[in-house]
Amino acid sequence: MRAGFSRRLVLVAWGLVTLTCNPAPPPEAPFPVQAPARSSQPEIRIGLFVGSPLVELGSDSDISVMEGDGMASLSHSSTWSVRVSGGRLELRDGSGSSSTHDGPLTFVPASGSMMSVAGRYYRGSASVFRDRTGLTVVNLVSLEDYLAGVVSAEMGRREPADREALAAQAVISRTYALKNVGKRRSEGFDLYPTVVDQVYGGVWAETQLGWEAVRETAGQTLTFNGTPIDAFFYSTCGGQTAAGTEVFVAANRPYLQSVRDEDENGQAYCRFSPAFAGAKSGPAISSRPSCGEFVQPRFGKYGRSRWSLERARTGWRGSPSAWTKTRSRSMGPQYRQILHPVNEPLLRSGAFTLTESREGRVVTGLVADGRGSGHGVGFCQWGAVGRARAGQDFRQILAAYFPGTSLERLY
Repeated sequence: MRAGFSRRLVLVAWGLVTLTCNPAPPPEAPFPVQAPARSSQPEIRIGLFVGSPLVELGSDSDISVMEGDGMASLSHSSTWSVRVSGGRLELRDGSGSSSTHDGPLTFVPASGSMMSVAGRYYRGSASVFRDRTGLTVVNLVSLEDYLAGVVSAEMGRREPADREALAAQAVISRTYALKNVGKRRSEGFDLYPTVVDQVYGGVWAETQLGWEAVRETAGQTLTFNGTPIDAFFYSTCGGQTAAGTEVFVAANRPYLQSVRDEDENGQAYCRFSPAFAGAKSGPAISSRPSCGEFVQPRFGKYGRSRWSLERARTGWRGSPSAWTKTRSRSMGPQYRQILHPVNEPLLRSGAFTLTESREGRVVTGLVADGRGSGHGVGFCQWGAVGRARAGQDFRQILAAYFPGTSLERLY
């Protein structure tokens, strides 16, 4: 899981999406139409859109539509649209014929075909139902097919030298998915397709190397005491990962330790990352007469009486705290919301140092200077790339970032 957009912001953005029923043709790809299946392979539900006013779906073949428990097919067409009308779902096919239903409606393409939603192709089927502000679209897909749309979406399009890093990401993403099935049950699905959970791009995000990583690690999951671990991951650690509790209050796990992520020459494995070195966390945080005028109003519920920045146990990761009149309390990842310049991006990570300027006892400016990107707990994606290029296989990479865990095939 990566820190990033809030769920509320994601929902607002999705509610404005306009969907099209005239998608580009499916991509011609050198990877299989379907992943090698195991009889016990689970299915996962991905909330593609929430609060959408209109849903339009298409395929290069007929799509069957089923209502409710899916026992009876309503009709067949290669294009469909759904909107809310009079409190019910209005279903319209490619010929213009329409009908109303209570829903949910499930759209299943012909065997071997894919379905488009918003011009993007997905494997599996789709379910559409009403939510509080519009329509929710859920992609029902087998876990291995889902992972093929995650690995390269998360890691980018990599070179063959990075193959083991992709395999490690496949295990991490599978572990995260299995650990979090049912996480968003109240919303009608398991996971979001964004950094709120993990990025899922459907068929367009798949690559040959990504598919090979999924097949090579099929069913393999990181466990601790026989259950899937909390598989935290992010972009770039800057040469040292963070212990779980340095960032997340409840992340007290034996396998979420601070790890020195450098080779025998003292070079960080993630040094290939664009966010690794020389990246300012932000320019001068404040050029106002009093830095307190800038920083303190951002504390909100954390109190405004006083502020400070404490060093974490590892000696490099900032961990702000805010004091009220009676007590001190940790702010955790909220420091990225507070310690950033006006009209500038958030701090990329917690691996930073602060330099202050003063006039007498008054702080007149702060500069946050650091390296890395992300929360720093667990799996460093660019570090995995560096380790793969150094000759480590995916098992060694995973063991480095999650010491004490086991690699098990759960299906």
